[in-house]
Amino acid sequence: MPKPRKKPAPAPDAPGSNAHIPGAGEIVRQPVTETVEHNFMPYAMSVILSRAIPEIDGFKPSQRKVLYTMYKMGLLTGPRSKSANIVGRTMQLNPHGEGAIYDVMVLMSRGHERLLHPYVDSKGNFGKVYSRDMMYAASRYTEARLDAMAAELFKDIDKDTVDFADNYDSTMKEPKLLPVRFPSVLVNLNSGIAVGMASSIASFNLSEICKTTIALARDPGHVIIDTLPAPDFMGGGQILYARAQFEEIYESGRGTFRMRSKYTYDKSNNCIDVYEIPPTTTAEAIIDKVLERAKAGTIKEISDIRDETDRTGLKITIDLKRGVDPDKLMARLFKLTTLEDSFSCNFNVLINGSPRVLGVRALLNEWIIFRTNCIKRCVSFDLNKAKERLHLLEGLAKILLDIDKAIRTIRETDEESEVVPNLMIAFGIDQVQAEYVAEIRLRHLNREYILKRTADIEQLIKDIAEMEGILGSERKIKNIMIKEIEDIVKAHGKPRRSEIIYAEELPEAVTEQEIEDYPVTLFLTREGYFKKITPASLRMNDQHKCKDGDAVVQVVEAGNACDLLFFTNKCQVYKSGAGEFEDTKASALGDFVAAKLEMDEGESVAYMAVTRDYSGYMLFAFDNGKVAKVELSAYATKTNRKKLIRAYSDKSPLAAALQLGADGDCVLGASSGRVLLFHTGAIAPKTTKDTQGVAVMTLRKNHRVVDLHAYVEGELKTPARYRTKNLPAAGVIATPEEKGMVQVGLEV
Repeated sequence: MPKPRKKPAPAPDAPGSNAHIPGAGEIVRQPVTETVEHNFMPYAMSVILSRAIPEIDGFKPSQRKVLYTMYKMGLLTGPRSKSANIVGRTMQLNPHGEGAIYDVMVLMSRGHERLLHPYVDSKGNFGKVYSRDMMYAASRYTEARLDAMAAELFKDIDKDTVDFADNYDSTMKEPKLLPVRFPSVLVNLNSGIAVGMASSIASFNLSEICKTTIALARDPGHVIIDTLPAPDFMGGGQILYARAQFEEIYESGRGTFRMRSKYTYDKSNNCIDVYEIPPTTTAEAIIDKVLERAKAGTIKEISDIRDETDRTGLKITIDLKRGVDPDKLMARLFKLTTLEDSFSCNFNVLINGSPRVLGVRALLNEWIIFRTNCIKRCVSFDLNKAKERLHLLEGLAKILLDIDKAIRTIRETDEESEVVPNLMIAFGIDQVQAEYVAEIRLRHLNREYILKRTADIEQLIKDIAEMEGILGSERKIKNIMIKEIEDIVKAHGKPRRSEIIYAEELPEAVTEQEIEDYPVTLFLTREGYFKKITPASLRMNDQHKCKDGDAVVQVVEAGNACDLLFFTNKCQVYKSGAGEFEDTKASALGDFVAAKLEMDEGESVAYMAVTRDYSGYMLFAFDNGKVAKVELSAYATKTNRKKLIRAYSDKSPLAAALQLGADGDCVLGASSGRVLLFHTGAIAPKTTKDTQGVAVMTLRKNHRVVDLHAYVEGELKTPARYRTKNLPAAGVIATPEEKGMVQVGLEV
């Protein structure tokens, strides 16, 4: 086959050549540390500072840009506007594409039902936070305006309360922070994933967080948890309360707490209606998990589950089988599905441009500092405006002394540029005052107009003195902040939505299904097929159906609530319950255990043990003549592990296994035809599952153990002949009459 030709390199001046690009095509070695420093770190800092982590006002940059755009569009009091229009206008501040902007607006909307106090009053389909598949409509179909709560975000924003910065192309100004009048950083749910860090802030009830802020402003040593018991979420649900757990979260800003769904039982329809779920899951995720558990056989009390969410709200309906206790079932579902889920707190907030993980106390203290600074700047702005106004009115008051002189001075001035200087000289006022007087319209140059304007001088003097007093007193500034917060609580406060329940008072949930116990007979075939048959069914037909070459090798009379241990040829044991297998008939092949228990490839069942309390022993006879005696309790586990490795020793191939309830006589058979009768009490029991055991039967070269079973009275005509005082022993050649009773080989 001819080799492919190499494509000739383009000429230096040909199209596609990189000759005109300096350094093009060169391989430059660069240390990894330098690459990270120059390429990765700027990206990481941009994501942390400008995208993913909220600031002290409670907003990420993208959220702040959307809200400020809507405010400048007059959507605080006006009619709703098409969402597409809002998105388009926001791109003047946030050039990241309309999809990203619309996503941000949806999450802040009332219709999405994510925030306790939404900032966007929406109309149309904005999706639901509790639904994974319920998508929101396109922006051209929906409408929005700012919600009433948003008025508390922008009050006094035009009074220099916060700093402004240029937008991305320096054509507009946008606020770096919003002068929020309440601790919004802890009122609404907020989360973000940056580079190397993340933020997850739980929402709290507005009334509780405001009362806590007021108490903390008055007393820095206030116990936070006394007025702020736990978070609160728009979706409601129940919070499993543990005081120490929340104290740790409030102190460190990190921690996890559990939440569970709320439900009611409809007796007439025998169904459970779930109507509130944790904020970390969705209705579809819950349904998928319940169906998964039902298919696996873990949950058998449910006949159907469906999503009946409609315009009235969330509703997951679970149809129950007859006789099922709904409370016990829900207790199990809480443990097995996301009907109970955890919420992880990570109060990571940007403070003066630096990400910091703060507890509730520290975070509220930072917000108090931020808000008092906003109030100071607002009062300073008003003070400067009042002083400017007073200065102008003082100049106007001097005109009051002689209006005719002012008119004559202006009329007798030859040039327009000399009007202001002449007024300054005539009345002893400065340029600013003279400019103000000169701009007064002729119709206003009367005593009534001037008296009305100068009547405010006395009030302005009082106001200036009061504002200067406020700026000189931290206590007065805090009182203003407290009064604002109290007004917000009166206007927007709502009762808690998430119910608090005490975790220690909840009953212990039984995660395992309550299995009905009744007599059954268990059968295991050589090829690994398992049958569980009731006595009634067995009486009707006891002729077993098996594959060609297969046969039943174990028969055990037991109960449906027994545990089964399937020891395999790969030194592993798989645990199951008899109740996890369906009742069958002798005429059926049964369940193939390897497939049912998802065994490894090439793995097959070697022995089945049946137990209720894990008492007794397991005997393992190996090819080399050793026997291991392992306590059955070694296979009992506190967790629901279905597979245990190193179930027995792998130093020599397993010849046979035997379950014993108590010590007794057992028979070993070898391929040489020898038989040994011994008492298991001579072997010390071990708790180590993969013990190699002790030598019991000595074997000649090329021979091995082939059988181990419990001795049955009368099985051997002369049992003393096969018994020995000391172990190990070689055993005795079985007589022709007794060879049929024991699985042995031929003497070599």
